Amino acid sequence: MKQHLLWLGVASLILSACSQTQGIHHSNQFVNNGLDKNAKPLDGTYQLQQGAALNPEWLTPQLLTGLEQQLQYLNKKSVASEYALPGLNVSKTQLQHSIRLVQQWAESPSAEGGQAFQLYQLAGEDGKGNVQFTGYYVPVFKVRSAPDAEYKYPIYRKPAGMTSYPSREQIDFEQALAGQGLELFYSKSLVDNFFMQVQGSGVVEDEYGQQHLLSYGGGNGHSYRSLGKVLIEMGEYTAQTISASAIKEWLAKNPHRQRELMSQNPSYTFFSLGLSQPVGAANVPLTPLHSVAVDPAFIPLGAVVLAQVPLLDAQGELTGHEFRLMLAQDKGAAIKTPGRIDVYQGIGEQAQERSDSLRHYGKIWLILPKAAPH
Repeated sequence: MKQHLLWLGVASLILSACSQTQGIHHSNQFVNNGLDKNAKPLDGTYQLQQGAALNPEWLTPQLLTGLEQQLQYLNKKSVASEYALPGLNVSKTQLQHSIRLVQQWAESPSAEGGQAFQLYQLAGEDGKGNVQFTGYYVPVFKVRSAPDAEYKYPIYRKPAGMTSYPSREQIDFEQALAGQGLELFYSKSLVDNFFMQVQGSGVVEDEYGQQHLLSYGGGNGHSYRSLGKVLIEMGEYTAQTISASAIKEWLAKNPHRQRELMSQNPSYTFFSLGLSQPVGAANVPLTPLHSVAVDPAFIPLGAVVLAQVPLLDAQGELTGHEFRLMLAQDKGAAIKTPGRIDVYQGIGEQAQERSDSLRHYGKIWLILPKAAPH
C-alpha cells in the first residue's frame, strides 16, 4: 500500500468514522468510512499544498496510455480555453502542460521530476478535504432486438426535438415514449435498465450472441436522486448496510414496490450505439481505476488529479488508502460539489464487485504546473 506521499509534514491518516462529523451527510456516517476526522478546515475550495511532490511509482503504463488520450481531448479546438473555478482560474494550456510534464517525467523518473507541480487540495464534503469515492462500471446483460413475453422492457435512444422530457415514472411505467421508434433493444428487467442508466453505459448481448456497447446518449434533464438514500430514509437499511447490491436485493424482494422506489429518481438516461470502447464525457476511452467522473465546476475535464483512494477487502471493508494519479474524463448527474468523485472500475462482474461497496472517503488534489509553459 503506497502511503509514502512525498510531502513535508504530511498528517497521519485517521481512518475511523465520526458519528456526527460536520458537513458529512448522515447516510455516509458509518463505521470505518475512511474519514480523516483530525483534518483541519481548508482555506477555501482549494488549498495549495506546500512542499508537495509526486512519486514516480505512480507512473503506471495504464496511466500513461490514458494521459495520451487525455491530451488528445485537450487539443481539440472545441474545448474551453479558460475555467473559472471557485477562487481559482485554470487554463487549458496549464492542463496540457501538466500532462506533458508527467510524460517527460515518465521518460526519466526521479523524485526531482515530481516537484514540478503545484497541488491544490479540494475542500471535500465537509470543507476539511474529505471527498467521498464511489465506483461505476459497465454492466453486461442479455437483450432482444424485438419484444417478447420475457424481454419486454425497452432501452431507449434520446428523442429529438423535445423541449421537455418525461420523467422516469412516465417513461418506464406510463410508456410515454412507446411507439416512437426509439427502442434500441429490450431487456427482461427494468432493474437492469435502471442500473445501466446509473452507470451511464453498458454492454448487451442480443439473441444472436453479438455484443453491443451502449454509450451515454443524453438525459431527460430531471434531477438525480439516490435510491440508497431513499431506502435509508424509509428505514429499510442503515448507512452501514446500504449498497448497490442491497438496492437490487430490495427491488427483487419487493417487485410490487419497484415503481414506488424507482420513480423516486426521476432522472433518466438514454443510450446510443456505434462506439467500440466505453468513453466518458471527454469522448476518450475510459481507463479502469484511473478515469474518474467529476463535477466540472470544480475539476475541469482533462485535468490530472492526485487521489488518496480508499482500498476495500472482499467483504467491502476499508483496509487503508493508496495514492494514485487519475484522469478527469467523465461527469455524472450524481457527481456534484467538490465532495464526490466516481472511479471507473471497468466492464463486467469483477468491476461491479469493486463498485458495489465503494462509498468511502479519501482526498483529492488538482495538479497544475509550477511554471508557465515555454
